[in-house]
Amino acid sequence: MERFTISLDEGLAQAFDELIRARGYANRSEAVRDMLRRELENQRLEHDAAPTSVACLSYVYNHHERQLSERLTEHQHHAHDLVVSTMHVHLDHDTCLETLILRGHTGEVRHLADHITAERGVRHGQLNVIPVDMESVLHHVHSRPKT
Repeated sequence: MERFTISLDEGLAQAFDELIRARGYANRSEAVRDMLRRELENQRLEHDAAPTSVACLSYVYNHHERQLSERLTEHQHHAHDLVVSTMHVHLDHDTCLETLILRGHTGEVRHLADHITAERGVRHGQLNVIPVDMESVLHHVHSRPKT
């Protein structure tokens, strides 16, 4: 483990300590490590340096929109290798919320999300992408002792 020291003015240090308490971190080091990881992941995503990722796509849509439910399901079936799970919630008589858990090549995940959220009748689409090294994830899963 490598250590480094930073200097903060009093106001920034107090605000940081409040953030740490609000988020439940045990100490400043844990909070700084999380912030650094998040920023580095964002940079990888911005520069297309994250070839694989997991993602959560959530969107709200009007289920009365002509054949929209069928079109959304068709997108999911065409990308069956990316779609890990789907949750469907009826918000009211007209409106549904769907959340897809996606895993795969980051470009393909974004492409699917773009196509789904561009469908007429889909509103409030949001994609949250988390870069992962799928090779190490798959290696870890397959190297666990079997019980």
